[in-house]
Amino acid sequence: MSENIKKKLVVFDTTLRDGEQSPGATLNIEEKVIIARQLYILGVDVCEAGFPIASPGDFKAVQSIVDTINNIDIERENGTMTICALARCCEKDIKCAYESIKHAKKGRIHVFLATSDIHLEYKLKITREECLDKIKNMVSYAKLLCNDIEFSPEDACRTDIQFLTKAVLTAIEAGATTINIPDTVGYITPNEMYKIINLLKKNIRNNDIILSTHCHNDLGLATANTLSGISAGARQIEVTMNGIGERAGNTSLEEVIMTLKTRPQLYEIEHYINTTEIMKTSRMVSNLTGMLVQPNKAIVGANAFAHEAGIHQHGILKNTLTYEIMNPQSIGLQNNIIVLGKHSGRHAFKERIHKMGYTNIDDNQLNDIVQRVKHLADTKKKITDDDIEAIIIDNIITIPSNWKIISINIKSSNKSKSDASISMTDKNNKFISRKSSGNGPIDAIYNCINQIIGISAKLKKYKVDSITSGFDALGRVSVKITNDNNILITGYSTHTDIIIASANAYVNAINRMLYQN
Repeated sequence: MSENIKKKLVVFDTTLRDGEQSPGATLNIEEKVIIARQLYILGVDVCEAGFPIASPGDFKAVQSIVDTINNIDIERENGTMTICALARCCEKDIKCAYESIKHAKKGRIHVFLATSDIHLEYKLKITREECLDKIKNMVSYAKLLCNDIEFSPEDACRTDIQFLTKAVLTAIEAGATTINIPDTVGYITPNEMYKIINLLKKNIRNNDIILSTHCHNDLGLATANTLSGISAGARQIEVTMNGIGERAGNTSLEEVIMTLKTRPQLYEIEHYINTTEIMKTSRMVSNLTGMLVQPNKAIVGANAFAHEAGIHQHGILKNTLTYEIMNPQSIGLQNNIIVLGKHSGRHAFKERIHKMGYTNIDDNQLNDIVQRVKHLADTKKKITDDDIEAIIIDNIITIPSNWKIISINIKSSNKSKSDASISMTDKNNKFISRKSSGNGPIDAIYNCINQIIGISAKLKKYKVDSITSGFDALGRVSVKITNDNNILITGYSTHTDIIIASANAYVNAINRMLYQN
């Protein structure tokens, strides 16, 4: 058995620091506290709460997060969450970081200094020897203030490996207990990350020192590089929810954690992340930062557990393992999604139609429904249950058209009042006309229809969808009404004129109501 079996993995979340550095992702203090609390519930070990020297707001946010976590009344298997503050290698930054986290039950100062020649020459304008002196002096100073010190040699993965080793050993001698290796510009490959971590581990020769990875996704390799670092002996990963961060983002927490959960035989470690909180945390971060998750994003994207291809749908309906390597419940979703469209098969349509309650559809009717839905899918990207039900009702289930609209005239004013004049025929082709007013054209139309038919239907839902694009787009209106017995009844209509579609949909619902009675 491997010596690494059941080794603890420290999950260091930097959503509130590196993640917030995404353009347009600025969070206020209250939003940061809300996310920090959710990260605690998620099971994160270390929360990098901010860069306190950056602004008074950042400093206060870190303090507020410390207060919140200190007073949280939720117990966790891995104890309280460490609150970490970032600092450059200078006394002013380190002192500020300490002041922000000094009251934390568990606090950490994260000190960083660039070590690559390109950063030393062009950004810092110091020599390698001066760099080592700075690391020694500033890590030692931080250690006087806080026992838990992390050191990051910025741009480590483009640093000469011999000098990187010297910088790391200098930081450890000065008191650092965690050494983080940042792929600051997302440059390296998994094999290279493995070699760096493996070599540093051999040179450090101290099992109490935790090696960490911090990967960026500029080449789309952040998750792969992080996993490679774990394989080489890294026992901390620095990640963000949804992979947000500067440029192309950081390593995605959910991708690494679900890889570890899905392939435990490859990674003999344990962590305390409650995976059923992943989706909730993802949505919270997306909503509060305004950073939308792309639909095909691994684990948390809208399409991650969605299936449209007929072959896939058939397999999923028989056994989810055919096309899903994890179940949606494991990340906090209720179920997977069968997306019906032009690529879907007959089997998937039949399953969905039965779930909608139409269990008496015969094979000929089913074939007709499938063809009509696929035809609609050529012009409408997303097929909903409302669309399917409309096709069933309009084309398969025969509803007597007791009432028909002959003509509609609408007059609207600037005062939001509208007048409707409608002519209709009943089942005996008797011609009836009425006029009515309402708050807008739809309200006026529905009031007028109620007068003509002599009913008191109540509108519960009104929805308009565009089926096609362009100025001649087809508009689809769906309405839900209730009768005197409070039974919900649906009506639909499609037309290029939304006013006509709205009127026809309402009459369609009324005809169905009368038919059921």
